[in-house]
Amino acid sequence: MTATDRFARLPTAAKLLLILTAVLLPIGAALAWLGNNGILQADAALQGRNQDQSRALASAVESLIARNALALRIAGNAALADGPAGACERAQRALSIAPGVASSFELEDSSGKPICAVGEVGQTGVIPLTAPGDIKVRIATGADAVAIRVGVINGIVTGNVPLAELSAAARDAGGNIATVMLTDEARELRVIGPPPGSDMQLRISQWPLGNGNIIARIGVPRSQLTTQDQLTLLLPLLMWFAAAMIAWLVVSRLLVRPLKRLERAVVAYRPGEGPLKLPTRVGPSTEIQELRNAFGRAIGRVEESERETGAALDGQRRLVREVHHRVKNNLQVVASLLNIHGRTAETPEARAAYASISRRVGALSIVHRNHFAEMEENRGISIRPLVNELAAELRGTAPEDARRVRIDLDIDSLSTTQDVAVAVAFLITEMVEFAMLNAPEAPIEISMRRTSELTARLAISSPVLVPGSEDSPEKIQFERIIGGLAKQLRSLLERNLGRYSVELPVFPPR
Repeated sequence: MTATDRFARLPTAAKLLLILTAVLLPIGAALAWLGNNGILQADAALQGRNQDQSRALASAVESLIARNALALRIAGNAALADGPAGACERAQRALSIAPGVASSFELEDSSGKPICAVGEVGQTGVIPLTAPGDIKVRIATGADAVAIRVGVINGIVTGNVPLAELSAAARDAGGNIATVMLTDEARELRVIGPPPGSDMQLRISQWPLGNGNIIARIGVPRSQLTTQDQLTLLLPLLMWFAAAMIAWLVVSRLLVRPLKRLERAVVAYRPGEGPLKLPTRVGPSTEIQELRNAFGRAIGRVEESERETGAALDGQRRLVREVHHRVKNNLQVVASLLNIHGRTAETPEARAAYASISRRVGALSIVHRNHFAEMEENRGISIRPLVNELAAELRGTAPEDARRVRIDLDIDSLSTTQDVAVAVAFLITEMVEFAMLNAPEAPIEISMRRTSELTARLAISSPVLVPGSEDSPEKIQFERIIGGLAKQLRSLLERNLGRYSVELPVFPPR
């Protein structure tokens, strides 16, 4: 079976669902793909913007550290140029005129020994010594700040950039920044932290600060597909599904189901068992309602035609019955006239001739009477009552010396056509008459057995039936007549000693 044949055998609703799927599903998939690409492009643009914001924040913190390092270098060089005495006061005056720089610092000699300090600097032992012109940046120990050690002529200057200034510089850079963490080899300083209880997923980028002495780890929220984005992606597919389901429901409920109800009503209709009961509700479709009304009108015309045909057939049946009845009566009248003329005949030969003709006319009359009786069932002529009546008729019309003949019958319940019944009746009449006139004391056996679904064998047994014995004109005439009757039955007459038989067509068993 080809794919076209399989598609043709599907219900209408299934066909419509497949057609809508073939038309709308590729469109929905293409729209979903375009939507996904759009979201991916937007995500890439957002990542680029976040990267730019992270770079700007790292630059702002780097600028803050560089500005403080520069200010410490200038102030330290100026303060230590005139010697250690009063160096901190000179450095403090120099730093006070530079806005946004460290106000807490410590001056040390070249070996790292403290000279003087202003404010709280914290432990500076973890910061390596620096040569003049060199800068070291670390996370301050014991303080929320970034420590900067700058090498100057004749000493070292160490200062702190407080956490507040770092946070202010990070926030001033703007952007959607969630976390900023500064880290060196041993310590970490959280500049901006995520909100308490937040479980957002972050995209972390790392930026080196202070000549690579510390690393700024900046986290921005990772963009995710929201429920709205997911619905936007699935909307074309949901539209395809909704369109397919709505079309399937509409076709199934408004078209297929009413047609199924109409089909069941038409299939359940049986002519002659009552009127056609069509469903009153077949949905809102006017076409199906018109189809239902057309079915009703068509069945009404068929029933009317059947009534007219039945009436005509009944009239024809009565006419044929009347014809057979009149033929039977006419044959009986002819037989009566032959009997009357036979009784008034002057010679025995004339009386025997009249009796022989009367028996044949009577046999034909019996066939018509049985055909008239079997017409109601239209099953042809029943053989058993026909042969029984014919045997009684032959015994009743036989000559006085032949009426003592015994006729034994063994007949199956068989039916055949009128033409076959006429030939059988004449064949039995000829053989029985020949047997009872030539050997009235010998019994005659007549049997008819079914040999197949459509055939039966008629056999007549009597000692007088001897094949090949044709020494008298009467026997020659007898053989010629029964041979002709066998040909009328389209069968070969089998002649055996004391038994003649012939095969004849019959109706199949009921």
